[in-house]
Amino acid sequence: MKIKSTHWLWLLIFAGSFLFLPELKAQTNSQNDALNNISYQSPKTYTLGGITVSGNSYVDKSVVIMLSNLQIGKQISIPGDEITQAIQSLWKQGLFDDVQILATKIQNDSVFLYIQLDEKPRMNKYYFKGIKKSEQDDLKDKINLTKGDVVTNHLIMRTIHIIKDYYNNKGYLNAQISIDQKKLGNEQSHFVNLYINIHKNSKVKVAVINVFGNKAFPKDKITGAMKDTRAIGHFNPLVPIPHLVGNVAKNLFTLKWGKIPDELLNYALKNYNIRIFKSAKFIQSKFDDDLTKIIDKYNKEGYRDAQIVKDSVYRIDKKHVGINLYVSEGPKYYYRKITWVGNTVYPSKFLSSVLGIKPGDVYNKKLLETNLNYNESGLDVSSLYMDNGYLFFNATPVETYVGNDSIDLEIRIHEGKQARINKVTVSGNTKTNDHVVIRELRTLPGQLFNRSAVIRSTRELANLKYFNAQNLKPDIKPNPTDGTVDINYAVEETSADQLELSGGWGYGRLIGTVGVSFNNFSLRNFFNKNAWRPVPSGDGQKLSIRFQSYGQGYVNWSISFTEPWLGGRKPNSLTLSYYRSLFAYKGLDAYGNSVDSRFSIHGFQIGLGKRLTWPDDLFTLYQALEVQLYDLKNYASIFSVGNGNGRYNNIDYNIVFGRNSVDQPIYPRSGSDVSISLQMTPPYSLFSPNKDYANMTDQEKYKWIEYYKWKFKAYWYFEVAPKLVLVPKIRFGYLGAYNNKLGVTPFQRFYLGGDGLSGYSNYDGREIIGMRGYANETVTPQYYKNTNVGGTIFSRYTLELRYPISLAASSTIYVQAFVEAGNAWLGSKNFNPFDVKRAAGVGARIYLPMFGMLGLDWAYGFDPIPGLPSANGSHFHFSMNQSLD
Repeated sequence: MKIKSTHWLWLLIFAGSFLFLPELKAQTNSQNDALNNISYQSPKTYTLGGITVSGNSYVDKSVVIMLSNLQIGKQISIPGDEITQAIQSLWKQGLFDDVQILATKIQNDSVFLYIQLDEKPRMNKYYFKGIKKSEQDDLKDKINLTKGDVVTNHLIMRTIHIIKDYYNNKGYLNAQISIDQKKLGNEQSHFVNLYINIHKNSKVKVAVINVFGNKAFPKDKITGAMKDTRAIGHFNPLVPIPHLVGNVAKNLFTLKWGKIPDELLNYALKNYNIRIFKSAKFIQSKFDDDLTKIIDKYNKEGYRDAQIVKDSVYRIDKKHVGINLYVSEGPKYYYRKITWVGNTVYPSKFLSSVLGIKPGDVYNKKLLETNLNYNESGLDVSSLYMDNGYLFFNATPVETYVGNDSIDLEIRIHEGKQARINKVTVSGNTKTNDHVVIRELRTLPGQLFNRSAVIRSTRELANLKYFNAQNLKPDIKPNPTDGTVDINYAVEETSADQLELSGGWGYGRLIGTVGVSFNNFSLRNFFNKNAWRPVPSGDGQKLSIRFQSYGQGYVNWSISFTEPWLGGRKPNSLTLSYYRSLFAYKGLDAYGNSVDSRFSIHGFQIGLGKRLTWPDDLFTLYQALEVQLYDLKNYASIFSVGNGNGRYNNIDYNIVFGRNSVDQPIYPRSGSDVSISLQMTPPYSLFSPNKDYANMTDQEKYKWIEYYKWKFKAYWYFEVAPKLVLVPKIRFGYLGAYNNKLGVTPFQRFYLGGDGLSGYSNYDGREIIGMRGYANETVTPQYYKNTNVGGTIFSRYTLELRYPISLAASSTIYVQAFVEAGNAWLGSKNFNPFDVKRAAGVGARIYLPMFGMLGLDWAYGFDPIPGLPSANGSHFHFSMNQSLD
């Protein structure tokens, strides 16, 4: 006897009603006459004596029996609901194409059943057709198919739905997706390959947006509030010109001059709608968000009751849709009276001043919420309380009167008790030691809760560069029962170590550089062999090693170490560095003359940094003592002083006073980085005022190098739109002399232009300042006379507009457009801040934790350099670790 299921429920019911068909009795042995006597009018109860299962290659027999809900030893009716329910239960698992239940034997009062299954195929591999590899990689992460998945109807429909959503969000509303199955050979008969066919077709764009019912705002102001749903741009400058001229002339003759700007504006809006940065593709989810933005726009302008009563999207053709919006604006409201209830800590007058809204002001829902809860650019009522421990504070604005055009507002304050911090924990730091994280926190157990301190702590952790700044979100857990709060800073480790591999062209030679920086080093574990993975790390120290050479005859190496918390209790840093340069050449020059040239430089620096508490705790002070010893012989190709001969000594003191408030180091969106520095040597010449410097050799004049150098830097970051950041930059430098008779030293000068990666950047103390659109060091005084003595004054001005492609910790990528201007001058008499070389261009930056910040820019320099026809014009620049900054 056989009971067979099909894909349709009515057949399942049919199988349950006519369970044991008489003609199937041949399935049993002729000795079992009981099978022939089954009556559908008189069901009989049997004990289930046993169950056998076949066709189950991947689902265990015991699982099949369990899923059927049939239990050996239990009573079942033949025919009866138990068999029907067993078939339905197995079928709804979605694992089988067919389910059959056979009654094989009835012995006494026991029945024996046989479950025969036809399992659904399983996926072996899947392939995409019709799309490029980058799209395939994106879709693989989304559909999440793995070998062995059961190929059910649900799996097929789910996969198609995910792919359709993916392309809908890119504007491909007409995308066609189908999935074909191809069975493998006999030995893998239950496996199939899936072929996912994708035809994207053309993007669907918005041809027109119509607005109906608007009186307070023109259509363009309403559609302008929609950030992601825009109509196709158009450019029709000539057709409506006669109409414009006629209207302007009419207003001139009727003395209605105030209407002329409106006529010109309306003309521009209707006929010059050019889309550059925003496409007109239609995406439903973003359209829904934009409808909310329209209401927000109305609410911001006083229209509290504004609503979109209807919207419709209609097809124009296969590639275009139109949108109709029906708006109900309602009246414009003003605040009539604002009162405070429940406040005891701060007086109402003071709270009103913080709120910044007065009776008579236009109703503005967004401004009200911002100034009550969180104002990024200033003080708000919530931060006023929460920075004073009132974590359980809340302010609820209630409209007590709404009539005509007026609103009375009652702001109900619940202050609660001041909350103290109970526990401060850190999680997720698998590499960095706890004390390195905790010492950066501004929230300590026992303190009153302070929201600003939590925000500042998050910023400090981001600036360490050890953690993914995008995922730094403190978990604040209030305990209202005892008035305490627990704070957990969950961090996500990223690679902090960096490798430098670069090549630079300097003075006719290709100079290779290899360097490594361990930015989370642990000196105390240096001799612990178990800590080398691959180097001891976790204590927040920095160790940098750098090697530079162009082959036999030249070697430069340097090493530096920084302890950011000297002594472990205060953020006072100690930096030690040493570098050594060696050059030797014996041979013939280009004219066949014998040459014996060499130089050596020893350099050592010790620096102390300190975080200040005044004027605020964003200020820092850094002081350093540096010693450089030069020994030159016949090396005039770079050192013009003394015709490349002599011994020179530089001992200088450097002090840097700065303030850094950027929110994160890799892709800052707010804050500033401003510093001023003074680098100076002792005024040796003033100790011997009667020396005749005019008749001295360079070796005598500059044996003890003397100078003072002022430098100023200011970078600002403004998020002008979500993720879109405007960055103005200013840099300035001045190299001066104590003694006019001695003049300005030939060391320590400024060389402007190019990518800032020249190989001879520190040999004579010179500073290489990058400037795009010009060749390396070409924006430098007297370069055209082949002397290139370097500048004593420089300035550079930059304006960048940045937008990120990816903010992932593994690879932060952003693109930028920029304009830049700058120059370098020899002496204050030649200084002219308006005489600058100009450039503009575009570029990209990619931050890889292993290599730091890498960049590629194209720029065009507009102003020629005398004597160097190829210095300006079109140039590509490669930068490493922000060498162009």
